[in-house]
Amino acid sequence: FTTSGGAPLAAQLERRLPDSASAEALLEACRDARFTITDVITKPVTKSPAPPFTTSTLQQEAARKLGMTVSQTMMVAQKLYEAGHITYMRTDSLNLSTLAVNAISEEVTRRLGDEYLKVRRYHTNSKGAQEAHEAIRPTDVHVAEIEGTLQERRLYSLIWKRTIASQMADARIDRTTVDISPSTCADHFTASGEVIRFDGFLRVYIEGRDDDSADGGNESRLPAMKSGDTVDMRSIVATERFTQHPPRYTEASLVKKMEELGIGRPSTYAPTISTIQAREYVEKGEKEGVERVYEVLSLDSEGKIARSTRSEMTGSEKGKLVPTDIGMVVNEFLIKYFPSILDYDFTARMEEKFDDIAEGQLKWNSEIGDFYKVFHPDVEQANNMRLEHRVGERLLGTDPATGKPVSVKIGRFGPLVQIGGADGDDDKPQFASLLKGQSLSTLTLEEALKLFEFPRTLGEFEGKTVTVAIGRFGPYVRHDGKFVSIPKGLAPAAITLPEAEELIVAKRDSESKKVIKTFEGEGDMQILNGRYGVYFTYNKNNYKLPRGLEHPENLTREELLKMAEEQDAKPKKTTSRRTSSRKK
Repeated sequence: FTTSGGAPLAAQLERRLPDSASAEALLEACRDARFTITDVITKPVTKSPAPPFTTSTLQQEAARKLGMTVSQTMMVAQKLYEAGHITYMRTDSLNLSTLAVNAISEEVTRRLGDEYLKVRRYHTNSKGAQEAHEAIRPTDVHVAEIEGTLQERRLYSLIWKRTIASQMADARIDRTTVDISPSTCADHFTASGEVIRFDGFLRVYIEGRDDDSADGGNESRLPAMKSGDTVDMRSIVATERFTQHPPRYTEASLVKKMEELGIGRPSTYAPTISTIQAREYVEKGEKEGVERVYEVLSLDSEGKIARSTRSEMTGSEKGKLVPTDIGMVVNEFLIKYFPSILDYDFTARMEEKFDDIAEGQLKWNSEIGDFYKVFHPDVEQANNMRLEHRVGERLLGTDPATGKPVSVKIGRFGPLVQIGGADGDDDKPQFASLLKGQSLSTLTLEEALKLFEFPRTLGEFEGKTVTVAIGRFGPYVRHDGKFVSIPKGLAPAAITLPEAEELIVAKRDSESKKVIKTFEGEGDMQILNGRYGVYFTYNKNNYKLPRGLEHPENLTREELLKMAEEQDAKPKKTTSRRTSSRKK
């Protein structure tokens, strides 16, 4: 709309329309309508700052604002802690020491003035919280910036701002809501806006949100209006929208959910998420999304209704945590045979018992005994059941060529398709690995049978046969005893001989650039280009070359042998497992 003063005013219908016909009927009704402001409500609102960081909130906010993974956040926070910049980073306490509160108060007053200061005491309400440490804060709040890597500086700045803001005054805001009613129907449009009367903590820090990657922000400021004023309609647009499925977890939102359910502790959030990815129970999604068409109806100021279609990308799972086939099978197995252990409240109950044991109210040996009375029968039952039933196995149908059953299941190296192998079948079963992007739960019989078309012979190149096959690590081209991986953009079932030849030649070129010089004689000595620079190999061992060496190809075999002897004579660097685990 446009107000009488010429200012633009954006508003939304107060309800959702069920279909295209309803939207068109509303636009027809608004074609000749007169639009009047029927209500203007202004309410004063105060916003309070978020408390200082705990482990979980730091991980969530660093993901939203800095794009860091949970493990990256903890690694950088560990470096900041070791350098003495922040307090201990594994805590679920919101408490700040009196010394810290006084220092923060001084800093707020010095930088912004007394009106921005409001001393607050935060307490953790979550049951079983471990408050041996303070909240995560700078050790010296007078230091707003530090030296270090970009990630260290950005994470420290985030912690400093959040800590300072936690002791600042509330923001005072006037929130205005305006109702605009057309003369031709009972519906009304609503516009809302905010005017900041006093910025308070917003001067320093705005908390991020899961559904908005931006730092936050305020609604638009509304022009001056009063009830009874009329506005001119510039355009009304009705856009088709679709119901969205619940979003998959990101690392940050999974940490938040784990905290809500009482699963784990500050020290275990990051290792848990890293472990389920390392064991390939979940993986970071790579799905870009698909194009979807939606309908748009619009009414312009001249009363013309236009209908058009637009497109949007939907269903993207890039960066989200997606369960793998192995993860789903393991989860199904554990829930079926160990329901008491997989119960969300199990960890919380165990933590309570540990606290009672530490306080001397329970005897640890009787609690362990009670646990194993239930747990051991479950283990024995699961072992017996596994012999009778393969978890995750699914029968797809019958192979038309042989009449044998076709099934899909988890094998030693991941999901696979099997033909034959049923009871009474003396023939050796056939196996084929699934392609990337295929799933146990959605694979069809037709897709499964196509996997047995490999290895597929393409023809000959340089007098040698070229074949395409699928292995443990994906599809590949084989030629003259060498293997070349097929990139994601090429489908193994559709790759042609010329395309395969290009891949073979490209790999040869890269390997030729890798080998700088080869020496005849014992030990297979070579000078090579590696990921971290030039090095040489001898007797299947790798040796460093001096940094800054300009012409490694001029080195002789005798010079390299001398370097190898010198490096072999040096004591090997070893790291004890105990020291390594303590650093983690």
